[in-house]
Amino acid sequence: MTEEILDIPIKETALYNSHVQLGAKLVPFAGYNMPVSYPNGIQSEYFTVRDEVGIFDVSHMGEFTIDGSGSEAFLQKMTINDVEKLQIGEAQYSALCYPNGGIVDDLILYRKSGGYFMVVNASNIEKDFNWLSEHKTEDVNLKNVSDDYSLFALQGPKSRDILSTYTHANLKMPFYTFEDALVCGYPVMVSRTGYTGELGFEIYGDANSLVYIWDELINLGVKPAGLAARDILRMEMKYCLYGNDIDKTTNPIEAGLSWITALSEDDFIGKDALLEIKKNGSTRQLISFAMEERGIPRQGYEIFVDSQKVGIVTSGTQSPKLKIGIGLAYVNKPFHKTGQNISIQVRNKFISAKIIKPPFIKETSLHY
Repeated sequence: MTEEILDIPIKETALYNSHVQLGAKLVPFAGYNMPVSYPNGIQSEYFTVRDEVGIFDVSHMGEFTIDGSGSEAFLQKMTINDVEKLQIGEAQYSALCYPNGGIVDDLILYRKSGGYFMVVNASNIEKDFNWLSEHKTEDVNLKNVSDDYSLFALQGPKSRDILSTYTHANLKMPFYTFEDALVCGYPVMVSRTGYTGELGFEIYGDANSLVYIWDELINLGVKPAGLAARDILRMEMKYCLYGNDIDKTTNPIEAGLSWITALSEDDFIGKDALLEIKKNGSTRQLISFAMEERGIPRQGYEIFVDSQKVGIVTSGTQSPKLKIGIGLAYVNKPFHKTGQNISIQVRNKFISAKIIKPPFIKETSLHY
């Protein structure tokens, strides 16, 4: 009986068969069998996105709809960004916080004509939905529609040119806006978003629509990319990953997310704690660092200054473009400043590194 309870089946996205046909290396991730890489290798996938165009299956992400007369007030209370600023057709990066300022999850909120559409991290779908449900008022309708949506991200300098052959949507739309449109004749939501730092779009739709559009793009020659390449790309931009760089033990101020934290606006859950943290100053800060010697930093590696432990690595990798080890880490103040020399303990060795101003890759196609 116990074994049956623990034997939770791994889900497959609608694009699973395509990943198998493309020879993907599949791994369990957030309850799904997801492609970590394809036969051409992680470096090839990485450069495809940085230099041309690549396509990622991100159908594992969660989607909620929020509508009703009280939806704006509800989301203003639940999320840390200023929901009142959102116009129809716009999207907003935001987060949910606990009363102590710890992060429940980071998310994207879309303002649609009939309400709001929230996209959350795959591993947090149930937790986020329960958290929102606990605080929902009677004039708010909240639905978990994650199983109704598939999602892929088309990312890279050539993404607009490629997608324009399949849709009449305005692909010159500003960053963090979206449009309901037809792609390959299928009704989908085209969002000018992505987590790579390159020009790109995320396409939301039902399974049949997304499988057809994905196959069209693959047949055109667009190369698929997996989770490993996506992780490197987001790290080079200092985009936070929930579970690594942010979680319930971290807050938006120390994570460098003050820019999405509307402390001057209406009360939201966690605001009082965050105001206190901002007033007194956080004791640590999420920083970016580059290795000055050969070595790849990994999550959990400790950071030292003059033999004093001052921090811990949250994300680390080898940058294919820069050809050096790079990472994100929480470092105690006052050792968090740009230019600070630090040492990363890699097994029994101390390898020199330096705190730098992010992003690691300064020039991208993001605002083409």
